[in-house]
Amino acid sequence: MSSLGRYVAPSWAGSLRSNPERANQSPMSNGRAAWRLGWVLIHLVVGLATIFFKFPRLSQAQKEMRVQVWSLQMLACLGIRLIVKGTPAAQGPVLLVANHISWLDISALHAARYCRFVSKSDVKGWPVIGRLAEGVGTLFIERQSRRDTRRIVHHMTASLAAGDVLAVFPEGTTGDGVHLLPFHGNLLQAAIAADASVQPVALTFVDESTGQNSQVPCYVGDDTLVASVWRTVATPGIAVHVHFGEIQKPEARDRRTWAADLHTAITQLRE
Repeated sequence: MSSLGRYVAPSWAGSLRSNPERANQSPMSNGRAAWRLGWVLIHLVVGLATIFFKFPRLSQAQKEMRVQVWSLQMLACLGIRLIVKGTPAAQGPVLLVANHISWLDISALHAARYCRFVSKSDVKGWPVIGRLAEGVGTLFIERQSRRDTRRIVHHMTASLAAGDVLAVFPEGTTGDGVHLLPFHGNLLQAAIAADASVQPVALTFVDESTGQNSQVPCYVGDDTLVASVWRTVATPGIAVHVHFGEIQKPEARDRRTWAADLHTAITQLRE
């Protein structure tokens, strides 16, 4: 097991439980949690400024490094410790396939290994977040449109053929952090068409005081994004484990079979 450093929140980092069933940590004052949230917002603005004013002058490698460092710093602002297990792919072409729990998943994966995400088109319209996602090379898809799925698979295939590292959440939505939802295999067709490798990645949020899974950062069901963010900034002692599995080749599998195999692999990585 390896770790990319201990990114501990500053002394003002606080906690407030908005849903006592989601964690065992003791809550701290609203004011201290709001102070942490303020730093998160500032960091978002810094990221936006970097994309507008610095990215045009940077090489692709420099951009990727900036994205990874910014993501590490975002986890630090949130008081989330990153623990990386396994070995991320050193270079593309490779498609990272991960389970999906929270809005934090993207920052966690970017902090562990830069990649280009495939995300639902709605995100592109989100204030600040949408521009950040677009700026770091996200590919957007209309999930309900078969025609758009074919379009994005074509773009993914071209990106993989060019040596990119892409990432998808085949569940298609966030889960509860306990059980994996069924995997959709449509986007795996890009890896098959490009004869690219796929690496399964398991994401788990952990309450470090108990060693148990934490549902504090979950964003599922009736949750609102605001409620999920507030719980996260208000709760100390959370770590995100990013566990990279063995790299796989298509080996004549169709996308449905491969999706089922990856579901099994990620389930095992989370155990």
